[in-house]
Amino acid sequence: MKRRTFLIGAASGLTVAALAACTPPKPTPTPSVPPTTPPPSLVPQPEAMQRSNWSADPFARGSFSFPAVDATPEQRATLREPINARLYFAGEATATEGVGTVAGARDSGRRAARELDSEAESGERIAVIGAGIAGISAARMLSDSGYEVVVIEARDRIGGRIDTRTSDSWPFPIELGPSFVGGAGDTDLDEELDEAGISTLPFVRTTETRTVDGTVALVPPTGAEAVAAAVAWATTTPEDLSITKALAESGAGELSTEPDESGVSPADWLGYDIATSLEVGAGASAGKVSAWYGGDVAPVQTTEDDIVLGGYAGLVSEAAQDLDVLVSNVVTRVSYTDDRVSLRLGTGESLSVDRVVITVPLGVLKTDAIEFAPPLPFAHRGAIAALGMGTLDKVWLRFEKPFWTTDAPVWTTVRATDAAAAAGTPKPSAGSGSDAEATAEPKASDFATWFNLAPLTGEPVLMGLIAADSAVRLAEVGDDEFLAAALASLEPFADPATGQVPETGALTEPPAESPD
Repeated sequence: MKRRTFLIGAASGLTVAALAACTPPKPTPTPSVPPTTPPPSLVPQPEAMQRSNWSADPFARGSFSFPAVDATPEQRATLREPINARLYFAGEATATEGVGTVAGARDSGRRAARELDSEAESGERIAVIGAGIAGISAARMLSDSGYEVVVIEARDRIGGRIDTRTSDSWPFPIELGPSFVGGAGDTDLDEELDEAGISTLPFVRTTETRTVDGTVALVPPTGAEAVAAAVAWATTTPEDLSITKALAESGAGELSTEPDESGVSPADWLGYDIATSLEVGAGASAGKVSAWYGGDVAPVQTTEDDIVLGGYAGLVSEAAQDLDVLVSNVVTRVSYTDDRVSLRLGTGESLSVDRVVITVPLGVLKTDAIEFAPPLPFAHRGAIAALGMGTLDKVWLRFEKPFWTTDAPVWTTVRATDAAAAAGTPKPSAGSGSDAEATAEPKASDFATWFNLAPLTGEPVLMGLIAADSAVRLAEVGDDEFLAAALASLEPFADPATGQVPETGALTEPPAESPD
């Protein structure tokens, strides 16, 4: 299963209560300017910043689905089962292949459209709830097949978790949603982007890993091997466990906490692998990911990936041409019988249709934002409750000049951890990852991975990832504190030779509170 190009989304600044309001308020974008009184850092202040906040977005409630403990692939199949030949479900959580990817979401919309077409008569009125890639793909096929189709979208734009931002602050369109395409699962997505006139460039995922003092470190297989051993052991257990418990109970996580000459221990490398691979892939901590089904959530490292630099949202806009799309309309109730479907909108208006395709994210289905009457069948509700919804956020930073000299396109940092990494309860060395870690203040370790766009674009632009518990926790943090932690996480890559950083200085975590 190809992981993980799908989600990474945009903050709207709304609360879940907005879903029940008569008219949904428009999202408030995060300012693209740095704080006016930044805390000191070895890394210079950026010219612009843009961050996403997926977990707080009421129209997403997370980035993409993941295999939670006790969830099964069969529950995805259950979720995509039509109800009374009136309700059809699509979206990445229902994907047959490519769960959590743009291709998977697109194909799920097309699959739902084919299922509906096999039951409906030409000319029927069809509603599609959600104008993301799944919804627009379904609507496109149904409209082309002669149905009267209306797409209802809660946001004031189409695209869903594909969210392209274009402004004078950025030299090219930046993506708060997916950025990459290619490899298994994306078979013809490259061709569709090309046909839509959306530019992409090859992106070779060569990673440079450093210790906190800036020393380049070679990543040993220690962490990956420990996780693989724990997952293999878990396949023999009578019940599903989390990967954290599998590491502990199998003994695979019992690694030495004794650091080598670089200050990094085998336990640290386990934490590093969990934070930069597993948790980025799942959007959830190792304590929540199924050991039975979560062993393949880590992103596939391939040199075949392309990065989208021409605006991913154009893919949805191209498919949406001539479709009837109602934006800024929230569906609050879906009533269905054997003959009709009635939709109630947040404005108080109602809409009657023959059938409906529901493409809202799993995170929204987990809330009571949409009332179903009668309630969904127990099997559908059980699948929605069991499957996990992960969070993976992005931060984009643009600098006046590079403060780094490395040409490596991917940066990660291995950090020394405490003795909790022993006995199979690893505390990841980057990203939060630990359910026990509940401190509110942001830290450099919250930022799992950075992408260096300078070699590819010639622009001093970096894109960072924040995953799992770190992403959820930082959703409540203001831009000043957030930026301070982000810059601290970049200090191992700061090079005084650029003239952009001091010759000397301590590499430290940011203060718990921003100075006045």
